[in-house]
Amino acid sequence: MLELIAPTARLHIAWLAARDDWGRGVHQDGSGLRPDDDVDSPAGFATWVRGLREQADESRPAPEGRVHALYWWIVDGDEVLGAMSLRLRLNDFLRRAGGHIGYGVRPSARRRGVATFALGGALTEAGRRGLDPVLVTCDVDNVASARTIERHGGKLEDMRDTELGRVRRYWIRTASVG
Repeated sequence: MLELIAPTARLHIAWLAARDDWGRGVHQDGSGLRPDDDVDSPAGFATWVRGLREQADESRPAPEGRVHALYWWIVDGDEVLGAMSLRLRLNDFLRRAGGHIGYGVRPSARRRGVATFALGGALTEAGRRGLDPVLVTCDVDNVASARTIERHGGKLEDMRDTELGRVRRYWIRTASVG
């Protein structure tokens, strides 16, 4: 059964299997993973997971260049299928290119409704937190992601060139979600 769960060091081996499905060094939308994060060692992984969880704590300053965010892993039992992030506000970069919500599904788990499920969960939480509407972006060539966003009521504002390449920018109302 699909679930969104908070990142946990307990799933280190399962997370590594998901990472390897993507490929080492490949960007994983919604994961919060940065190139210099040590996720291979148990101690490094635990530190990274702790950092992801701390980004939700609005009583602490957000890391340099970032905003407060919630992170979830999309799991089926103990199998990690992907990642989801909900950024609690937008900075200039996120307004241009990244949006409030980021998500990625590992290649072997695609085309099974995983992204649709996860985006629905993130939109519900965004609505609970009074974020309405939210900005969700995807690569202009990512037809599957565009369909997922549109399935959740995303209204295309524009397509533009950004630091992330050419993206579609959608706004989704959350007031009626959940």
